[in-house]
Parts: sequence; C-alpha cells; structure tokens
Amino acid sequence: MPTAEVNGTEICYQSLGPSDAPACLMVMGLGAQMIIWPDGLVTELLERGFRVVRFDNRDCGLSGATPGRPPDVMALVVAAMAGQPVDAPYTLSDMAADTMGLLDHLGLPAAHVVGASLGGMIAQTIAIEHPHRVRSLTSIMSTTGNVAVGAPEHQALEALLSAPPIERAAAIEHTVTVAKVLAGPHFDEEGARERARESYDRAFRPTGVAFQLAAMAASGDRTEALRQLRCPTAVVHGRLDPLITLSGGEATAEAVPSADLVVLDEMGHDLPEVYWPHIADAVVEVSRRA
Repeated sequence: MPTAEVNGTEICYQSLGPSDAPACLMVMGLGAQMIIWPDGLVTELLERGFRVVRFDNRDCGLSGATPGRPPDVMALVVAAMAGQPVDAPYTLSDMAADTMGLLDHLGLPAAHVVGASLGGMIAQTIAIEHPHRVRSLTSIMSTTGNVAVGAPEHQALEALLSAPPIERAAAIEHTVTVAKVLAGPHFDEEGARERARESYDRAFRPTGVAFQLAAMAASGDRTEALRQLRCPTAVVHGRLDPLITLSGGEATAEAVPSADLVVLDEMGHDLPEVYWPHIADAVVEVSRRA
C-alpha cells in the first residue's frame, strides 16, 4: 500500500473508488489498523458514490512509530479518570494534523470524515481544528472526552487494557476474546478471528496502543469546542456498547448543534454486518446536508 510523509511521520493509506467522487475519510480507533474497517461497509459506501480513503494512524499498522518507551497505560487511565493532566508525546490534535497532511498529499481540499471509537475522537478534533476541510462529520461509538460520560463497564475496560501475548496463535485468540467482550449480540467470531490473523501478519505493534491512549488522555474535554461546530454531523452509537457507553454518544450529539443521533439497538463496541447499511445510510444522509 502507498505511504505519505506527513506531519513528521509516515502514514500508510488506501484510496478506493473514482478520484472525482466525494471523498470519505475513514479514521479507525485505538490500536486498530485500517483493515479493521469491514470491507463490506467500505463497499456500501463505494456503492453509494463515495471515494473511500482509509489509513493506519501513527503507531499502528504500517504507519510510522514513535521512538522511545511507551507510556504507562495504568497511570494514564488513573490520571484521566481523576481529571489530572497527562504528559504525552503527541495529542489528538497531532493525529488530526496527520489526516490533514494525507488530504493534502491526495490533493483533496475537504472530505466527509467518519471516525470510530478513538477515530471518532480524532474526527471530532479534525472538525474542531480544521473546519474548512470537513464537509460532514460522522462520529461512531465515540465520546466527547468528558470523563463523566461514556464511562466503560469494568469488564470491557479490563479486556481492553489486558496485554496481548507475543506468540501468534495466542495473540490472535486474545484479540478474538477481547473483541467478543466488547461486541454486541451479532458478534461474528470466525470473522473476528480472520481479521485478527490478518492484522497480526500485517503488523503486530501492541506498544502503539499506549502512545495512542496517552494522546487521548492528554487531549481533554471537547464539549465546549463541539458546541461551536457548524458542519452537518451524525452520531452513531450502539445501545449495548460496554466500552464507550451510550451516554458518550448522547453527549456528543447534544453538544454538536443540529446533530443527528442514530442509536443501533443491538450493537456493542463493534461494526456488525447487520448494521453496515444503517451506518452507510447515516453517512449518506449527513453528507446530503453538507
């Protein structure tokens, strides 16, 4: 896959669909490579007339790595929950700037921005800090950065923060186990195992999660800045999400003026096949308001 040198790092990306179609920039979540965007969801968007651009965030997949020791994850969580300042090598603003460099590299003045989980936080930051580059915003299973909303259930947080084994087979099974804890009732275990195999073989980089968590923890509450947004916005959230609970999505939709809130009753912190058309429809509907 091609790469672009942007914002002091290398970003690996994929561009699909006609170059003259409206661009849909897809931002993935914590430690998740671009290939975690389900191909079926990407196809839904392509069939609805978008050019889809997806990429690996820094410290993930085939994109650039941050030098030095990763931050202490448990210390980050404790500090963030207590509302204490966090020192991090970079913030969500830097990750948002990465996407701007990628759009520049591709010659795209603006895009419909879609982000999931941590990717939703990055997408929100893009809209806040680079409003002229965002035609519409779709924030999926994400939150505002206010620790009072979207708080994870204990089992989900414990699963997310559990260290993966290094050995291939064990690491793959660990990834599937974590995905099952976070998912809703439509969890596809064989599909999750196949994605885990593909991800491990493409790039196994567990230390990147700590750097990205530090960026999230250091970036604070976006609620007041979200109130200033004027781009068409859709907020999509699973009612059964145990990692970023529904109040995080509700708070996001409440903060952004005229945002549409789409609650998917049987979705957890995952992107199950049954909801791909619903998610694609939400992106289309908000893009029409652009």
